[in-house]
Amino acid sequence: MSEFEQGRSLSPRGPIGLMSRVYKYVLPEVRNCLNVWRKDAEGIPDPELRKQALASIETKQFHCEGGGIYAAGNLPMRHILIPLIVAYQTISDYLDNLCDRSTSMNAEDFRLLHQSMLDAITPGAEPVNYYALRSEQDDGGYLHRLVRTCQEMISRLPGYASAAPEISELAGLYTDLQVYKHIRPDLREAALKEWWEKKRSRAPQLYWNEFAAATGSTLGVFMLFLASCDSRLSKPDASLIRAGYFPHLCCLHIMLDYLIDQDEDRAGGDLNFCNYYDNTDTMLNRIASIVEWARKDVRNIPETPLHRMVIEGLLALYLSDPKVSEQREVRSVSRRLMKRSPLTRLFFFINSRWIRKHLY
Repeated sequence: MSEFEQGRSLSPRGPIGLMSRVYKYVLPEVRNCLNVWRKDAEGIPDPELRKQALASIETKQFHCEGGGIYAAGNLPMRHILIPLIVAYQTISDYLDNLCDRSTSMNAEDFRLLHQSMLDAITPGAEPVNYYALRSEQDDGGYLHRLVRTCQEMISRLPGYASAAPEISELAGLYTDLQVYKHIRPDLREAALKEWWEKKRSRAPQLYWNEFAAATGSTLGVFMLFLASCDSRLSKPDASLIRAGYFPHLCCLHIMLDYLIDQDEDRAGGDLNFCNYYDNTDTMLNRIASIVEWARKDVRNIPETPLHRMVIEGLLALYLSDPKVSEQREVRSVSRRLMKRSPLTRLFFFINSRWIRKHLY
C-alpha cells in the first residue's frame, strides 16, 4: 500500500456525510464562483460570444455543481478545488456551446478553441488567440481569464506533477472528441470510427460510440485534481486513479447525459451517442454493463466509498431529471435502471429532486 493510500482520509464515508458537505459548502461556493464568471461574461463585447458564454452558465450550471462534489473529498482544499473545477468546466461548457451552435464547421477552428483546455492544465503555458480561425474574435479576455485561473489554482496543488501526464492524456482525448463530433454532420461518424480504431485498445469492452462518450467526461480530470491535493501522490497512484475512472465511469457519465438529451439533440441536429444502438433493449443492457464495469474499476482506487457514491449519484442525478418524464422511451429505460436500486442511489435520487425543486 502506498503512502498516498495510507494517508488520513478526508473523504466523507457515506451519502449523508457527502450531501451535508454538498449543501453546506459545495453548492453555495460553486454558485458564488459561477456568479463571478456570469458577471464577467456579461461584459464580453462580441454579441455571439457573449450569448454563448451566458447560455453555457445558465443552462449547464449543474455540470459545475456535479464536478464540485470532488471538493467535498477534501474540504480544507476547497478554496483551490472549487475555483479550479468551476473554471475548467466553464471553459468546457462555453466551448461546447460555441461548437454546437457554431458559425464554423472548421476542424482546425475547433482544435484551436480547445487548445485553451490544454493550456489551462499546463501552468506556464501562454494563452494565444483561441478565436483566430473564426469570425467572432473579441471576448474581452474572458477565455484567457478562465485559463489563467485554472493555471493559478493548479500551481497550488502539491501533487500535481504526478497527475499531470494522466490529466494531459484525458484532456487530449477530450479535445479530439470535440473536433470530430462538431465537423460537418456527414463526416462525423466516419471520423469518430477512424479515431476509435486507433484508440480502441484503451477501452476494449466499449463500442465506438461508448468510447467517444467516455472521452467527453471531465470527471477523471476532476478526480485527479482532488488527488493532486496530496503531496505524496505518485505517478503509479495517478495512473491507478485514471484507470478507475476512464473508460467506464467516464462513459457512464456521458451516456446518461446523452440518454436524457435525445429529444433536445434531435431538435438541434446534434450528434447523440445513444442513437447508435439497434434498439432500446440493447442500449439498456449496455448501460447496465457499463455500470457494473465502473463499479469493478473503482474497487482498485483508494477511497472506494467516494467513487461508489459518484456512480450512484450519476444514476440518480440524470434519471431524476425532468427531461426523463417528457420522453416515453427514456422514461422506460430510467424505470428499468432504477429498479431494485440500492438505498444509496435512492437517497441521491430524492436529494437530486429536492435540489432541483428548491434551489433552482
